[in-house]
Amino acid sequence: TMNAFGLIQIGLILLCTTTISSLQCNHLPLQQRKVIENSLQLLDKMGKKFPQQCLREKMSFRFPEQVLKPRQKETVKVAIEEIFQHIFYIFSKNLTLAAWDGTALEQFQNGLYQQIEQLEACVIKKQTHHFRSKEVNRLKLKKYFQKIDCFLKDKQHNLCSWEISRAEMRRCLQLTDKVLRKV
Repeated sequence: TMNAFGLIQIGLILLCTTTISSLQCNHLPLQQRKVIENSLQLLDKMGKKFPQQCLREKMSFRFPEQVLKPRQKETVKVAIEEIFQHIFYIFSKNLTLAAWDGTALEQFQNGLYQQIEQLEACVIKKQTHHFRSKEVNRLKLKKYFQKIDCFLKDKQHNLCSWEISRAEMRRCLQLTDKVLRKV
């Protein structure tokens, strides 16, 4: 009888986890907003005010806002997942010259990482047919983040290049948040 009871328990746990994950997928926009809110706070916590000496080097990266304006909510979810992945990638290398708070940076990276995992599970479940618009968006986002990546490389990941990128990521997340409020 113990074995049967054990199996029933395992069955119930599995049932609950699948329910939870589909629930989480339904509440995705809300979760994404929480992650963005959190990430924005952590970006602020990571560093101090924007350094005066970096103002001269300001760059315009031009975030492709149209990627967040498709009619399908699904496509927006995918775009946001991509944005999180790109930001995670940019903030996971050559950070030695960035004078940032290590704990805040780590929390920032972890928050994004967990959300990427969650999003992937949800997006894979609902592979949709809006594939072409997705591809176009994907390329636009890739170009935007490549610009930032190249800028960091050109400046040898110096303090100002990181500060400028941090400010840009703030803007990018704020724009994403604005869209999520309407979803």
